Amino acid sequence: QHGRVKIKSTAQQEEEKRKEREKKLKIYVAARDACFSKRREGVWDDEALQLTQQLLSSNPDFATLWNYRREILLHLETEDELQKIYEAELSFLESCLKMNPKSYGSWHHRGWVSARLPRPDWARELSLCDRCLSLDDRNFHCWDYRRMVVKMSGVPVDQELQFTDRLIGSNFSNYSSWHYRSTLLPLLHPESPEPPSPCQQLLKEYELVQNAFFTDPNDQSAWFYYRWLLGRGVYVCVSLMVLHVCTQLKFSYSLFHSGTRGDDQLLIHIWNFVHFLTWTQICDLPPGTISDITNEHNLTVHWTEKHTHRDCALYTGRNESWCRDSATDQELFRSELSVEKTSVLQSELQSCNQLQELEPLNKWCLLTIILLMRALDPLGYEKETLAHFQTLKEVDSMRSAYYSDLCSKFMIENTILKMEYAEVRVFSISDKKLTTLCHLDQLLLVTHINLSSNLLQRLPPQFAMLQCLEVLEADNNCIENLEGLYHLPKLEEVYLKNNKISKLADLQPLVSCPKLKHLDLRGNPITETTNIQSELAELLPSVTDLLL
Repeated sequence: QHGRVKIKSTAQQEEEKRKEREKKLKIYVAARDACFSKRREGVWDDEALQLTQQLLSSNPDFATLWNYRREILLHLETEDELQKIYEAELSFLESCLKMNPKSYGSWHHRGWVSARLPRPDWARELSLCDRCLSLDDRNFHCWDYRRMVVKMSGVPVDQELQFTDRLIGSNFSNYSSWHYRSTLLPLLHPESPEPPSPCQQLLKEYELVQNAFFTDPNDQSAWFYYRWLLGRGVYVCVSLMVLHVCTQLKFSYSLFHSGTRGDDQLLIHIWNFVHFLTWTQICDLPPGTISDITNEHNLTVHWTEKHTHRDCALYTGRNESWCRDSATDQELFRSELSVEKTSVLQSELQSCNQLQELEPLNKWCLLTIILLMRALDPLGYEKETLAHFQTLKEVDSMRSAYYSDLCSKFMIENTILKMEYAEVRVFSISDKKLTTLCHLDQLLLVTHINLSSNLLQRLPPQFAMLQCLEVLEADNNCIENLEGLYHLPKLEEVYLKNNKISKLADLQPLVSCPKLKHLDLRGNPITETTNIQSELAELLPSVTDLLL
C-alpha cells in the first residue's frame, strides 16, 4: 500500500466541492451586502467601485450593481481624469465579456461608457465587435452595439455593406448579416414613390442570394433575405364602400347629410366617415330624392375632412350603391409591375425552377416559387400553385395547416379576380378544400354565398360584414359554431348539412337574423339530441322550414 496515491471517493469529492462553493458564496454575499449598504448610505468611493468590480467579475449579469457602478463613476468624474477613468472601465468590461459574451448588462454599460468618453476610440470598438462576431456571428448584443458604434462614429453605409459581404462570404448561414444588409440597402438605394427600373445593385443582390441557396438550399437565412428582396414595393389597396339608402336613420356614428337634386346628381356630405370597409353607414335621404323615373342615379360622396370624393351609381330596384378607389382588378391583391420588374421576376422564377429540378422536395424553394407565381400571374399559374402546395404539405407536414390557410387565401383571391364585375351578387367557391375565409370586405354586396364541400371549421366574426347576404350554403364542412352569423338582417336561408354542430348554443347567433326562414341541419350531431325540434322552434321562431 505504501507509495500508492489514494483515490478519493466520489462522495468525498462532492463534499469538498460543496464546501468550496459555500466558501465562495459567503464571500460573494458579504461583498454584495457591503455594496447594498454603501448604496443605501450614499457612499460613492473607490472602495465601492472595487466591490462592484469584484462582484461583476464573477457575475456580470447583476443589473443593480451596474446601476450602482454608474452612479459611482459619475460621482468620481473629474475633467482631468475623465478619459483615464473610462478607458480603465472599458478594459474591465472586456474581462466581463470574456466571461459572458452575451451579457446584457456588460454590453449596455459599454455603450454608456463609450458615449461618455471625451475621445472615444471607435476603431477599437469596431475591432472588439469583429472579434466577438468571429466567435459567434449571431451574438445580437454585439450586433446592437456595433450599430450604435457605426452611428456614433459615422462609418459610411457602403463600408458596412462590405463588412456584411465578408461575413456572408465566410458563412452563408449568417442570418444576422443578411438582416443587417436589409437595413443598409434602403439607405444606399432609397425607393422613390414611383420606383425606376431595377438597379444594378438589386440584380447583384439576386446573384449573391442565389449563390447562397444554390450552395445550401436547406438553409433558411438566404431564403428569408430573398423574400425580402422580392417583396420590396408598394402594394395598392382597393376599398369597397357600401351606402345603404333607406327611410330611417340607423347608425351609431355622428353623421350629417343633406341632399339636393339637380341634373340627376345627388350630393351626400358625410362627417366623421371612418372605417367604411368594416362598418356599413346608413344615410336617410329626403323623401322624393330617388324616383323610379330614372333608371340610374349618380351619387357623389364627399369626405369633408379629407376634401376628397368618390362617384358611384344607384340603380332602380336597388338600395345599395358602391364605389371603389381607382385601381384595376389585377391590383386588388398584388402590386402593379413594370415591364422591367416583370422581366426580373420571371428570371428569378426560372432560377428557382432550375433549383427545384435539383431539389424537388425543398420547401423554401417551393414556397418561393408559389409567391413568384402569385406576383406574376395568379390566375395563369393557378394549377401549378395548387400542385406545389400539395407537395409542400407532404414534405413539411408540421406546417401543413399554414400552407392550407395560405392556399385558401390565394384561392379566394383568384375567385374574386374571376368575378365578371365588382357588383356581382353570387359568390361560389365550393369543393376547394378551404380551411379559412378572408377578403370578406370584397363581398359586401353579395346576396348568395356557396362554401359547400370545403374544410371550414368556423365562420369568422368578419362574416357579419355581409349585410346583404340572403342565402348561405355551407354543407359538407367541419363547422362547429356560427359565431360569424350575428346580425345579418337579410339572411333567409342557411344550409349546414353534414357539419359538426353539436349544441343548441352553437346556433345562438341565428337569433339575431330576423328574416331566417329555412335552416338545414341534417347530418349534424345536434340532430341526435332529445327534443331538439321543439327547442329549435322555441329558439328560432322565424324558421318555418327546418330540416333535421
